[in-house]
Amino acid sequence: MTVQVTLKSGDKVKVNDHVYCSPPWSVRDGTPYSVARIMEFLPPEGAGKGKGKGKEIYTRVRLAWYYRPSDVSDRPVADSRLLLAAIYSEICDINQLRSRCHVLHRDKITDLAGWKKRPDRFYFNRLFDPYIKKEFEVIQATDVRNLPYHTRQVLTSRYEYVVAEKDVVPDLTDTLRLCATCSEWCANPDTVGCDRCKNFFHMSCVQPPLLAKPSRGYGWTCAPCSKRHEEEVDKHDVRHPTPIAKPKSNAPAPRGRGRPRKDRSLAEKEENVEIKYFKMWPFRYFGQYTVAEDTLDPDDLIFPRSATRVGPKYQATVPTTLDVPSPSDPEQRGGDNTVEVLSAINSLTDEEMEAWKVILSRKQEKLYNVDWLTEAIRRFSQAHLMNRGWSTVDMSVPTRAEKWKKGETRYTDREWTADEVAAFEDGIFLYGAELRAVHDEIGTRSMPEVVRFYAHWKNSRLEEENAQIRAMRLKAKDEDKDAVPSASVAEQFSDDEGSVIPGFSRHNNSCGACRTRESENWWRAPKGLVTDILCDTCGTNWRKYADLNVRPVREDALPPSKKGSDKREGTPLNGPNAKRVKTSTSASVNATPPPNAPVAPQLRCLACQKNGPVGKVLRCSQCQFRVHAASCGVHVDKSAVESWMCDICQNQETMESSQNTDCLLCPRRKSKKKAQYPNADSFLRASKPTEGQGWAHVLCAVFTPEISFSDVSQLRLVEGISTIPRQRWASKCTICGETSGAVIRCSDCVREYHTSCAWKNGHRFGFEIQPVRHPRRDGMITTFKGETGNMVPIVCCQEHENSRRELYDVCEADETGETALQVYCRTYKQAPVTQAHALLRKARRLDQILDIRMDGPSAEDVADIVSRAMHCHTCFTHHSPAFYPSKDYFWRCHKCHFELQANGTGTGHSPADSLSPLDDTMDV
Repeated sequence: MTVQVTLKSGDKVKVNDHVYCSPPWSVRDGTPYSVARIMEFLPPEGAGKGKGKGKEIYTRVRLAWYYRPSDVSDRPVADSRLLLAAIYSEICDINQLRSRCHVLHRDKITDLAGWKKRPDRFYFNRLFDPYIKKEFEVIQATDVRNLPYHTRQVLTSRYEYVVAEKDVVPDLTDTLRLCATCSEWCANPDTVGCDRCKNFFHMSCVQPPLLAKPSRGYGWTCAPCSKRHEEEVDKHDVRHPTPIAKPKSNAPAPRGRGRPRKDRSLAEKEENVEIKYFKMWPFRYFGQYTVAEDTLDPDDLIFPRSATRVGPKYQATVPTTLDVPSPSDPEQRGGDNTVEVLSAINSLTDEEMEAWKVILSRKQEKLYNVDWLTEAIRRFSQAHLMNRGWSTVDMSVPTRAEKWKKGETRYTDREWTADEVAAFEDGIFLYGAELRAVHDEIGTRSMPEVVRFYAHWKNSRLEEENAQIRAMRLKAKDEDKDAVPSASVAEQFSDDEGSVIPGFSRHNNSCGACRTRESENWWRAPKGLVTDILCDTCGTNWRKYADLNVRPVREDALPPSKKGSDKREGTPLNGPNAKRVKTSTSASVNATPPPNAPVAPQLRCLACQKNGPVGKVLRCSQCQFRVHAASCGVHVDKSAVESWMCDICQNQETMESSQNTDCLLCPRRKSKKKAQYPNADSFLRASKPTEGQGWAHVLCAVFTPEISFSDVSQLRLVEGISTIPRQRWASKCTICGETSGAVIRCSDCVREYHTSCAWKNGHRFGFEIQPVRHPRRDGMITTFKGETGNMVPIVCCQEHENSRRELYDVCEADETGETALQVYCRTYKQAPVTQAHALLRKARRLDQILDIRMDGPSAEDVADIVSRAMHCHTCFTHHSPAFYPSKDYFWRCHKCHFELQANGTGTGHSPADSLSPLDDTMDV
């Protein structure tokens, strides 16, 4: 007899029905419902089966879970009805079942658009394995044709679907492949196909046998075809026509996208379609790592598999050390002398346990401390095993000696000082639960200590909040018992206890998503919205479909407590913030509302147009220029944040570089007016001095490949401007039309423009991580946000907004707080300062411009030869910073020239007429 269970919503469900499953609102904390399939109903744990028909009591249910795409990936998915199947089950309480829904495979749905328009309808076409973290394709078992007849019959009779890798699906859905030599079935792992005759062969049937398949990208031909091709080539009359037709593909045909048909009977027939199950599962894995004969065994594992990690690629081959003498009488680990006793409570008697509890501690707070109790158990157990009295145990010492460590180890963290607690709370106020940034804010604690203290701190705040909530409930019961919602409301929404709100309140007067003020029922909203309630439509869409179209709100319309909670990077704009909004822990229980908490000041960066706290975003005290410190190579102490000045304003006081701040890489201004400084309302204000005391925009220097920095940490002293090819200086900018200045090329087309012109016109700037195929040949590799490869600067025109490039913004930071611009400059823009000094680097760049062979004499050798060819006619020296011509057509050294000039007997030649041995090594 089929077992049917009636849910609180009134729906009757049975085995293999799909349902919504969710714990109460207080437990799930605002997350939407989960979708699952009922595998079986179970009696209470430890109870036997009921006697007689219809007398069984079921309190538990085994569910096969489905995942939403947002649960396993950060990729945004527009279709809220798409699910991912899984071969994963759990046992849950039967009271967590909410209502019934319907889930079907995509190939079994004729009208997908009409299916998605109906409520509680979902579909799937892929499977996610939670163990190996990989997605697989799901196809119907009847579509699998490339199998022996008996194996295919068993597979289709047991299972409705087959799970396989995407690359294996075309091979499975192809016609039956037989070996052209032995006429036996060709399994994919040990089979090769001829690219000319399209026949298949076992690798062992080929003469000579093949040891491995051809590498990816290479083809293989059988011996007759290869011989025939050689004969055609020898005749010189072969000319293969270019194929016009598209190559045949074994993949399933694309699905049509016609107008949906409103066939109600067809939809109901699809809902009640019969699905085959074998041992409670409708699918099994049949992919790259499956042996076809193993599927005949009913006990074969159906879970997805991956390649084994056995072999020299994963295991180290350690050579035997025959020459190294072994230590004499080594202490064998694993014996009684080396085992570390963690607890021996099981060997204590009841009297000893009671005596131990009495003398444990007089401080009640320590009796609930996990670290203290663990150490107490360890020390008392050691005293018991060594037959020492309880009085020998001293818990006042916070450290202990361990056998395999040199120093002593603390069993608990040292007490936090008031300054450290204040710094911790300030970090939580600024960064929320981003504990790495909080750790940097404290500076005196390790990361594990910060994590442990955060757990204790959060528990203490929750304890205070729960105490206040209990006090308010008791007060409400004493004052007005009728204020409690009636039982009819609770019964009406008994499928979701605790998520129904009786009505409006002072702060919750509209839907947190669509802003409506009219709704028949109101539901609790997830964390991160403007209000804490949702209307009936938004509440249903969020709980069932995890779809929440949040209406944007102006910043000035937000209440003060919500302005500081920016969305975390990567959070979808149409969904709630996954980060819990910081709530006040000292809220008063009185009717008077507490004062608004101070909001951390925010500054908007001119590079990324995003807000950030003061310190991360700096503002010049002179020109009010604002930029992320990490994107401009600035390191400022906290005490000097308010007095920070940009490089241009600072140069006005120090005058270390030129007062003409025009970028050397940008076109020259034709106006003869007095030079004006860059606009402080643009990121182009960020400029750095060059090695010749000029200036260059940070943006131009970073996105010009030939440019490097003497110090990438501060992005100072721009080098290598003279190495930019001449044609880049002579090319015409497609934006401003000027032919002066160095241009760069768009990464997606052939347009060339100045970097500053591209920035002013709103072109896209960023960095892309490109995969590396040959690490030794492709140069340096870097890692950013878990993605490894070559980091390449990308500049795209506005017309390429739909480009598939995934770019990291200039100011986008990773988990360590380092921006993409910093990572790129640190990896690729550092000048070789350790190999040569600045003057020698300039000389080598000049050699490259003049096309001087590097295997000839170096710049030092040339200077030495010039100096040896000259000598002073007065003192006959060969060494002088400069030689000056005399009226007798001789040379005088620097000393003799100025001595004679002081005596009035010099020739009066100016220093410009002199010749220095270093003139050939100066940069132009």
